[in-house]
Amino acid sequence: MVWVTTTDRRGVLRAGAGLVAGGALITGCSSTGAAPHSAASDAAPDAASPASRAAAPAPRAFSRQPAQIVHGPRDKPRVALTFHGQGDPALARALLTAAEKHGARLTVLAVGTWLDEHPEMARRILDGGHDLGNHTQRHLAVNALSETDARAEITGCADRLRRLTGSIGTWFRPSRAPTASPLVQRLARAAGYPHVLSYDVDSLDYTRPGAAAVTRNVMAEVRDGSVVSLHFGYADTVAALPDVLDELDRRGMHAVTTTELLS
Repeated sequence: MVWVTTTDRRGVLRAGAGLVAGGALITGCSSTGAAPHSAASDAAPDAASPASRAAAPAPRAFSRQPAQIVHGPRDKPRVALTFHGQGDPALARALLTAAEKHGARLTVLAVGTWLDEHPEMARRILDGGHDLGNHTQRHLAVNALSETDARAEITGCADRLRRLTGSIGTWFRPSRAPTASPLVQRLARAAGYPHVLSYDVDSLDYTRPGAAAVTRNVMAEVRDGSVVSLHFGYADTVAALPDVLDELDRRGMHAVTTTELLS
């Protein structure tokens, strides 16, 4: 089994994983910050289920994985659809519901300020059988911050996850960068995240290309073991998800949590 580390950048830098402009890699963690937020009112928090009353499991190390993960094993027909957790919670709920109806499970890397505004979403994600992780507190360019500020971004979101769920979550993804700098990687490990989760397929949904283009972008690059970058907060993504899942089924592939992909 071959694991891709950050020394192999081809999976991140190829056409499906970002656009190079002005010498900078533009990723789904865009320079504009928060995803667009709808004026639609938030629904009442979901009723607590028996599962929601149990503390979420603590993060665990996956012994065969590198410190920065770009994709999973290529020998099983499984992929992880990972979502930047921010934006209109109504769109987030629609995505989660669509995935669950299809029997798929997602991974959500939540922004701490989004959890502050919509704390009910943490339990909604976990109660649906999805993974929930850390995408920093304020979605700043974490690799460019000082050590003190970068640590605060990581631990701030971790603290909110722990307060809401009993766990800091299993996965950390740096904000506004496809991979973590050595400093951010070290700070994430100190905060309890043994691995930094990157991706090898970028849907480019944050560019609002239309649902059909989001589907094409994913399916042109996805293969067994892929980790796909997507976003809450975009109607195109909601519209595209059923087609993405149907096409994965047609290819004999299944969308699972990152934890399942890498187990």
